[in-house]
Amino acid sequence: MTSTVRHVTIDSADAYRLATFWSQVLGRPVHEDDRPGDEDALIEAAGLLFVTVPEPKTVKNRVHLDLQPQDRTRDEEVERLLAVGATLVDDRRNADGTGWVVLADPEGNEFCVERGEAERAG
Repeated sequence: MTSTVRHVTIDSADAYRLATFWSQVLGRPVHEDDRPGDEDALIEAAGLLFVTVPEPKTVKNRVHLDLQPQDRTRDEEVERLLAVGATLVDDRRNADGTGWVVLADPEGNEFCVERGEAERAG
């Protein structure tokens, strides 16, 4: 027998607030039973579970998400994510269009935005 990944669990200072940010990023709803102040919040369609913990984030993530825009360019997606509360950590875009952008969510968890499917094909 093998195992399957049920959720990727992300420690947070405010589970519901962080889940709401990621809900906007991914266009997937926070679970209907989750409310502000809950100790955990789930974006079921994305397999992301946010759990409130007392410890603050102190080091770089060992695991992170890589996002690929589906209906816009990488640069358009980066601008959208900055507008909903992400911050720029590192810009790894290259002059030839390759590369990625490292952003952080409102609690400092790093994630990358890669080129969209149409950009890869071009």
